[in-house]
Amino acid sequence: MTELRDYQHRAIHDVRETVSSGHRAPLLVAPTGSGKTAIAGEIIRRARERCQPVLFLAPRRELVYQVCERLDSLALMYGILMAGEAPSLLPSIQVASIDTLHARAVQREKIAMPKASVVMVDEAHIGIGGAAQAIIDHYKAQGAVVIGLTATPARTDGRGLGMVYDALVQGPSVAELTAQGYLVPARYFSGMQPDTEGVKVQGGDYVQKDLADRTDDPVLIGGVVENWLRLAGGRQTFVFAAGVAHSRHLCDEFRRHGIAADHIDGQTPIEERRAIHGRLRSGETQVVCNCQVYTYGVDYPPVSCIVLACPTKSITKYLQMVGRGLRTYPGKTDCLVLDHAGAIQEVGFADDDQPWSLDGRGKIQERKAQEPKEPKELTCGECGEVFRARGECPNCGAEMKAEYRKAIKERDAELAEIERKAKDRERRQWGEADKAEFFGMLKHYARSKGYKAGWAVKKYEVRMGALPWPVYDAPEQEPDEATRNWIKSQQIAWAKRKESNPAPSAPQGSRHGWTNHG
Repeated sequence: MTELRDYQHRAIHDVRETVSSGHRAPLLVAPTGSGKTAIAGEIIRRARERCQPVLFLAPRRELVYQVCERLDSLALMYGILMAGEAPSLLPSIQVASIDTLHARAVQREKIAMPKASVVMVDEAHIGIGGAAQAIIDHYKAQGAVVIGLTATPARTDGRGLGMVYDALVQGPSVAELTAQGYLVPARYFSGMQPDTEGVKVQGGDYVQKDLADRTDDPVLIGGVVENWLRLAGGRQTFVFAAGVAHSRHLCDEFRRHGIAADHIDGQTPIEERRAIHGRLRSGETQVVCNCQVYTYGVDYPPVSCIVLACPTKSITKYLQMVGRGLRTYPGKTDCLVLDHAGAIQEVGFADDDQPWSLDGRGKIQERKAQEPKEPKELTCGECGEVFRARGECPNCGAEMKAEYRKAIKERDAELAEIERKAKDRERRQWGEADKAEFFGMLKHYARSKGYKAGWAVKKYEVRMGALPWPVYDAPEQEPDEATRNWIKSQQIAWAKRKESNPAPSAPQGSRHGWTNHG
């Protein structure tokens, strides 16, 4: 069993003090990756020491299994109430799927509600109304203490959860856990974005069907893959799409460029989900595209890149998506957030302080609007990184000259321009040995593909801004992953330019293949 961290002990103490002061429904707020399952396990263990029966509620199968693993590590006996699992109502700890318990005990009355003096609700922000609230109301009427757990204590529209919970217990912030090394810092890049003007907003966020029509565009999809190859190639990645078809098309585009990718959505069968997760954990799968699945209930620390291809106005949804990449892992130093959705300028940065409240009438967006304005978010003209206003870029150190001092909203994501400026910085960093190695890789790639010798020369010039004569005799060597990804990004960019500016029809008999020019 892993020893609890100091802030986890404090959170448990604060919850206990809140209940001792007379509150019966505290809501514990702690960021994604802070270890809320560990906190829950310790609260359950202490409740059992006092002979109190406990019910743990979760909205998703993966979350049920996560808490069961924690209870196993604590040597606690429990029963599981979930489809596909053999029930046992004898243990005084029950871990239940919300939908299963509601169907069996409330709708069909096949079983009685388990006895519970303490009820814990995971991902409490989605347990408002419907099945979850019916269960919670039952236990409140029985006098049970109900403890909610969430990283984002608000509904999708930003309203608080005061209709269920009566006290807000604030755990550590994202910024605090990052400073302490318990989360990795995020680096933000803003990319090509869909036009959301006129898209309907309902319940505080874009209507998914209307949004999917705007995002499922071949040019935008190609831009996602092009930028991923340029900025994040080699990182395990979660891609958040606006619809099922959009997610599938993104997956297909990654695969078309030789990237091991999978798609998952709410209708993906359980066995297929397990297979996808198995490939992800083994490293066989590099990118998982999803729609409405990985916003909660997924704990996979090696992921170090999040692609936002789904515009959102919801702070809750945004923080849940970015949070998937902030967990620490050996060798992991940061998480790249590639924003193709305009999310950063819409809701800010993941480590912003959030004015959470239980107020069910006001919205968090309204409270944020009343706060003193933070410095504007800037986009570095050298490397494309997004950050708050300061004298220099935290990524590449470039001075923020007047022409770069502009908010993201004013930026049209001219990726080619950003890439050209980034090249100048890159060239200054390469020594002669690096340049020789790079040209040797280009020569090897050209020969393996049957390209003419001039292809390697031209590609070297594109990246280095000069012809390769000083390193022309460099020996061939197998291209590394970074070089292959750079070549792929160039091929995608070339194909997109050709698609946007088609050449006149060639005379009959001539043949042009884009792979020979990419």
